[in-house]
Amino acid sequence: MTTAAPRSLLDTHEVFNQPAPAPHDLWASDTPLRALMGGDDTLERLGAALGSAQAREDARDAQTRLPELRTFDRNGRRIDEVHFHPGYHRLMALGMESGYAAIAWDEGGSHARHAAFMYMFSQIEPGVCCPMTMTYAAVPALEADPALAAVWRPKLLARAYDPSRRAVGEKAGVTMGMAMTEKQGGSDVRANSTRAVADPGAGAGAYRLTGHKWFCSAPMCDAFLTLAQTDAGLTCFLVPRWLPDGTRNAFNILRLKDKLGNKANASAEIEYANTFAHRLGDEGRGVQTIIEMVHHTRLDTAMAPAGLMRGALAEAVHWARGRTVFQKRLIDQPLMRAVLADLAIEVEAALMLGMEVARAFDDPSRRPYARLSVALAKFVSNKRAPGMIYEAMECLGGMGYVEDTPLPMLYREAPLNSIWEGSGNVICLDILRTLIREPEAGEQLNARLDGARGQDARFDTALAEHRSRWPALPPEAEARWFTESLAQLLTAVVLMELSPVAGSYLTSRLDGPRGQIAGAVRGLDTEAVLARV
Repeated sequence: MTTAAPRSLLDTHEVFNQPAPAPHDLWASDTPLRALMGGDDTLERLGAALGSAQAREDARDAQTRLPELRTFDRNGRRIDEVHFHPGYHRLMALGMESGYAAIAWDEGGSHARHAAFMYMFSQIEPGVCCPMTMTYAAVPALEADPALAAVWRPKLLARAYDPSRRAVGEKAGVTMGMAMTEKQGGSDVRANSTRAVADPGAGAGAYRLTGHKWFCSAPMCDAFLTLAQTDAGLTCFLVPRWLPDGTRNAFNILRLKDKLGNKANASAEIEYANTFAHRLGDEGRGVQTIIEMVHHTRLDTAMAPAGLMRGALAEAVHWARGRTVFQKRLIDQPLMRAVLADLAIEVEAALMLGMEVARAFDDPSRRPYARLSVALAKFVSNKRAPGMIYEAMECLGGMGYVEDTPLPMLYREAPLNSIWEGSGNVICLDILRTLIREPEAGEQLNARLDGARGQDARFDTALAEHRSRWPALPPEAEARWFTESLAQLLTAVVLMELSPVAGSYLTSRLDGPRGQIAGAVRGLDTEAVLARV
């Protein structure tokens, strides 16, 4: 009798029916994005780089090897520095050197191309987007002071990442952040209590700030736009981290926020203690000055959920194509196809609506429409994102709940962009105010909606029902319903013009009964929808 050789413990761990996490090219694999943007060498290179194994490893390191606050040096001198993993710096360099902050402002620049940057980066590592987005958004705010713009604008647009601790004049490129929020006010920035006092001895427009900021995103930026009170009222200031003589400005980091997500980004609580600042714009007109920055950051908060959802969908579809259950691939199971198709419609709707807004940013004549449509897109896409990403997570079963996949990270990120730059209620009220104060915004939006009438009876019926329900502006308590309805109608217009999933969107979002959860719908053209993924 022969004795069987002992089996290795590893023999019981043969791995099969587990799709390998293959890197994928974010540009080449995204049919809707390429159809929107056409041939674009910059976006093509960026999509390949972000889809690489190296970028994904850098993202994982940035998300798990968290930023560390170093308040003092070894000799007890205050330094207020945040230390990041090298993976964070590599991703920052990739974004800034590729043109994340500059591509909208270069000669012939395009906010739509910038939006594509945000969309792709959000799929891999959303935390690094914060400092790059604010750098992009600070550019138009600087127009309030041509002298400051002459110093800072060229460095903001330099397509260089320079994390060295030096004054602006010595750096190849800089980043710029924002510090508005105070603990007693939140979105009500007029309740801010930080004080600013003129310092004539330090030059024209020089002030000293004293106060506390509850949220300062990306505290290692080279400068920040911030709000403080003068005798004339709330005023905007530019606060550099480093002074021209090379000394550190009094910019004290009290702690890093322990956030649900966005872990790679070191959001902080800070203190101004007789801090040097340049006034930006006129005293008492701080909101009007900084609103230019807020307006452009809102574009990115409207675009980010499309990227987060796209990242989640890619994981779900990849798993479904490689996983066999009950002798059939998951992707071939009718119920799974219904779920995936419903999720894919959500992603494409968010992408198309976001790009509609970005292109409005590129057209000065459509600025009122851009102000209104960016709020609509920010509201509806961010409200859809958490549920959509959860459903994508469930497509992977238990694996989707494990940190080895990006689904938990994407899920934690999902609420963020709805909260930042104006949470849901703030956005809805802003939409009502815009429609009252800027009649042209409503006129341009209505022209966009009316231009699509006659193309599809489902849209025509939904538009008529919306206008019948709200012949005038709604009462405040119905502002969310009104905003959601208007955003869905605008999304339908864009999809009817640009996407073969328009019919499925109209069927599942505007026409007839459906359930309230993903896949609880009928009449989808799953072949056409999934062919776009």
